[in-house]
Amino acid sequence: MQGTAGALFVDDGGAGQGTPVVFVHSACGDTRQWASQLQHVRAHRRAVALDLRGHGQSTLTSGADFSVEDFAQDVATVVDGLGLSRVVLVGHSMGGAVSVAYAAAHPERVAGLFLLDPASDGRAVPPEAAQGMMSALDTEGWVGVIEQYWSTLLEPSTPEVREQVLGQLRRTPRAAVKAVMGSLLRFDPVSALKRYPGPALSVITPLNETPGAYHVLVPGLPFKQVTGTGHWVQLDAPEQVNALLDGFLATVP
Repeated sequence: MQGTAGALFVDDGGAGQGTPVVFVHSACGDTRQWASQLQHVRAHRRAVALDLRGHGQSTLTSGADFSVEDFAQDVATVVDGLGLSRVVLVGHSMGGAVSVAYAAAHPERVAGLFLLDPASDGRAVPPEAAQGMMSALDTEGWVGVIEQYWSTLLEPSTPEVREQVLGQLRRTPRAAVKAVMGSLLRFDPVSALKRYPGPALSVITPLNETPGAYHVLVPGLPFKQVTGTGHWVQLDAPEQVNALLDGFLATVP
């Protein structure tokens, strides 16, 4: 499917009476991180996953800076292109921010918002730390810088999960990584969440117990915590995520 910054890869399947579910991956991830959830949900309803611009099998025709809202446009392109009138959005990490941005812009199209360890508010990052990170992405050792940070989020994960996540990072073009990191430093999730009045749930790990976490900044946002996993919860505990998603979908009109 053609997006505003290149071709978008879409994994579409399943059927049923329920509202379709659209899965949005993390920074430097792709649709394969949702393999267990897609198989599970497609047993009873339509489920769609996409690779955001510059990720996975999607292309990137420009190295320009992008906002979270621009990434949300990729979601809009897929939702509109597939003719989906209303969807449940499931977003992990950066994909959570993208899902929130889409829900804020199109609240009438979002039947439910399921956030899986969503990215925190990057505006709270001290300017010197933010600048240091962005400057590191302009060096030849940029992959190692991100790998070092990713590794702290993967400590409880299995070697297989770590290799999958780090392998996807290494295959992501630097332009896409810079766009993601820069966009998260500017995005206002609080205003966006307040513009979406529908059902929502944030499923967090202890890594997300920070002052910049969405459920802290927006006290009315329902949340549940899971323990014993890394940041990529759907890979570490797929059955637990599937059960939590089933529970949430049961509450969505």
